[in-house]
Amino acid sequence: MDQQQNVIELKEVTTSFYSRKQELTVVDRVSFNVKQGETLAIVGESGSGKSMTSLSIMQLVPAPNGKITNGEIIFNGEDLLKKPEKAMYTVRGNDISMIFQEPMTSLNPVYTVGEQIREQLMYHQPLSKREAHQKGIEMLERVGFSRAKEIMGEYPHQLSGGMRQRVMIAIALSNNPKLLIADEPTTALDVTVQAQILDLMRNLSNEYDSSIILITHDLGVVAELAQRVVVMYAGQVVEEAAIEDLFDKPLHPYTEGLLNSMPKLDEEQDRLQSIPGAVPTPDNFPVGCRFVTRCPYAMEVCTKEQPTLLEKESGHKVRCFLHEEGVVNDGEHERSS
Repeated sequence: MDQQQNVIELKEVTTSFYSRKQELTVVDRVSFNVKQGETLAIVGESGSGKSMTSLSIMQLVPAPNGKITNGEIIFNGEDLLKKPEKAMYTVRGNDISMIFQEPMTSLNPVYTVGEQIREQLMYHQPLSKREAHQKGIEMLERVGFSRAKEIMGEYPHQLSGGMRQRVMIAIALSNNPKLLIADEPTTALDVTVQAQILDLMRNLSNEYDSSIILITHDLGVVAELAQRVVVMYAGQVVEEAAIEDLFDKPLHPYTEGLLNSMPKLDEEQDRLQSIPGAVPTPDNFPVGCRFVTRCPYAMEVCTKEQPTLLEKESGHKVRCFLHEEGVVNDGEHERSS
């Protein structure tokens, strides 16, 4: 397997919404790539642009108000943004599949599990109904159902949350996609089921050699599954690093805040730390750095100018004036550990 081969590459992707003659940018010049067999996590609080980035890849940005206004999304050597809508039908669910965070709203309540898996298979593959049914049973067994035949005849409301999420994963992987986008795949699940779903995704990624974009706010999930992490804040990428580098040496104050707000097993804590304030809305972004109103290291330059995304050692990228030469001397700001 060629580890250097990019399955997908986003270049300066910008997505905006239009309301009352106002343009609101929700994804702002986002660039990253995902290599074959790699799991890339996109993390950040609600409102940071994670899910809208994934919808931009799938070209499912809500119309008519939402629109991808700039950039390229290179997949299989082609720019998806130049493909007509009809051509995207064959990409979605076939080459790129997506698992949404609430399977109850993604599965159709009036159709059985079997009908929904069969429809997906027969749309993308030249299979008869019988062949699609058999393949559906195999996929349900693969995602851990011991009574897969019976599940094929059941309706979504008859299944638990964890079972529904397994069905969604079975449907998403049924056409052996090159890229799987998982948007908060374990949010509504209890911890035991969460661990099972993460194990399942890891094993299936290894088995199919498929790449995963994992969208989450849970850094524990990231540590479990991802090799690289993109941190988003207010529509922008503020940090990108290999998983070990990010946890060992976060460079952006926002990433530092996210890591500090995680419970630590090796020390007693009366209460968890939190980042004061909230993610600004697109109609209320600060003039300078978008994190300036919540940042413990904010300087005057941060209120006036936007920092650029800089590449530091070993591919570690950060958008912060603390790391721009000539703006602040190393060591001038004492970073909290």
